[in-house]
Amino acid sequence: MSERAEQAAGPDPAEVARVLGEVAERSSNVIGDFLKRNASGQGVSFADELGIAKAFMDMWAQLAANPVALAQAQLNMYLDYMRLWQNSWLKLLGQPAAPVAAPAQSDARFKDEEWQSNFVFDYVKQSYLIAARHIHDVVSNVAGIPEESKKKVDFFTRQYVDALSPSNFALTNPQVLRETMKTGGHNLVKGLKNLLEDLDEGDGQLRIKMTDMKAFKVGVNVATSKGAVVFQNELMQLIQYDPLTAEQYRRPLLIIPPWINKFYILDLREKNSFIRWATQQGHTVFVVSWVNPDARLAHKKFEDYMFEGTLAALDAVEAATGSREVNAIGYCLGGTLLGATLGYMAAKGDERVKSATFFVSLLDFSVPGELGVFIDERQVENLEKKMNERGFLEGSEMATTFNMLRSNDLIWSFVINNYLMGKEPFPFDLLYWNSDSTRMPASMHSFYLRNMYLHNRLREPGGIALGGVPIDLARVKVPAYFISTVEDHIAPWRSTYLGARVLGGPVRFVLGGSGHIAGIVNPPAANKYGFWTNDALPDTPEAFQQSARRNEGSWWPDWQAWIDALNAGEKVPARTPGDGQLARLEAAPGAYVALRLDAGARADPPKA
Repeated sequence: MSERAEQAAGPDPAEVARVLGEVAERSSNVIGDFLKRNASGQGVSFADELGIAKAFMDMWAQLAANPVALAQAQLNMYLDYMRLWQNSWLKLLGQPAAPVAAPAQSDARFKDEEWQSNFVFDYVKQSYLIAARHIHDVVSNVAGIPEESKKKVDFFTRQYVDALSPSNFALTNPQVLRETMKTGGHNLVKGLKNLLEDLDEGDGQLRIKMTDMKAFKVGVNVATSKGAVVFQNELMQLIQYDPLTAEQYRRPLLIIPPWINKFYILDLREKNSFIRWATQQGHTVFVVSWVNPDARLAHKKFEDYMFEGTLAALDAVEAATGSREVNAIGYCLGGTLLGATLGYMAAKGDERVKSATFFVSLLDFSVPGELGVFIDERQVENLEKKMNERGFLEGSEMATTFNMLRSNDLIWSFVINNYLMGKEPFPFDLLYWNSDSTRMPASMHSFYLRNMYLHNRLREPGGIALGGVPIDLARVKVPAYFISTVEDHIAPWRSTYLGARVLGGPVRFVLGGSGHIAGIVNPPAANKYGFWTNDALPDTPEAFQQSARRNEGSWWPDWQAWIDALNAGEKVPARTPGDGQLARLEAAPGAYVALRLDAGARADPPKA
């Protein structure tokens, strides 16, 4: 049967009946769970834990005190709408007319051709963009409100405006309308089924699927580099990878990933695995695989992650290879931990780490970016109360926060695909990893939020103490390589740059293209994004950017050239896991990384 004939025939009645049956079953489950939770006193709390109401009250008070400015803003929006009306009539009559408002080139919401070619959809699009621009201009230009309130108003206004985009509604999205006509509305029925399924699997909370979760399995088609776990304790497993060269650098390479996500972001597939690529360059690669903690590890502190994480890994690397000298990499929070550990080691006269590389890592938190919207004294207190009740921060809560930073890409695009188009999400390894969230022990996370984000004490000499030792990053003299990315919304590069200047040794700062993940997972074969280098380290990030030189492709070879020079070409015969003092405990990627918090994964971490 031709596609046209299939469309004319409409959806298969048997398929419709099957989907409606699933919708009914899912609805019953969701409603039953909701009633059960409320009967046991676990209903939704409407307390203003984020301080949003206060922020908007501050804004409205200032707006009311300046009615002239508000009236002028309203007049400007009215004039833009008049121009839109005139230009739309010109366009309808076949006359050229420049748009009054146009989306950014990177805005994927309005890529469908009908947003431009169809008179009605073009009018709806421009009308929305005009309103969005004026609403945002009004709230962001209000003077006289506290900076904390200003940031919240700006951020949550954008969330509101993004949520009201016409692309998010069936009747004002041309792509959804076409699909609805084509399937006789079957897409909306399937979308409802997908919505109820996500609510059911999220225990009443909406957890939008971003990828086909059945398409990937850790150790099978992601995290597939060959190696073995050679050490483990309560907090981590240490993986050593099989060599891919006949000789390797004498100094092993130890990678410390963030504990908020899993390490295999650096080992997704062969073609974009940094771990595999570094092994191919002749490094003996070790990586820390953090445990996914439960309430039994609630007492673990930030310094425990140093003692039982970084320092324990250094001891294990020496036992496995016989080399006391190590090159170290820290990614995101792992880089913050690496910096703090180096401060501790400097105070102790421990010189085992001979170079430090920081992937999008904050040592100075004075420019926290939009994450700062979620971190103030009141919010930290509320978060501590939640964490102390159960002993940890639930991974999905932090994942939701990160998704809100890019809501159009990481929330609304999937609402359209899954619930309006009625489609299953596309298999994508990066989004599979992104959904594989981890918990954090209450004591550790509270220390991190208060001492880093709230008070920015890590950069201050003696601002924090670990194991009773005051930390002074200026005493860290090892050569350091900082790679940050220009579009990073989690670790803004201007803040990572300030952190790079806190260290006391020689620093090479490199600014990559793209964002927090894509800018780091950027293999040379892809030849994407480019990066900026500067032989100097000027006083300010703006001065660095002004005199930086752009380079094409990936920054990985630049890092390899830097570390090769530090290694001075010293090579040893290739090391295989289990050849040293540490035995092979199990094959990589190990048991700790395999524990998921979704899809019915068991809650208890593996025993060390």
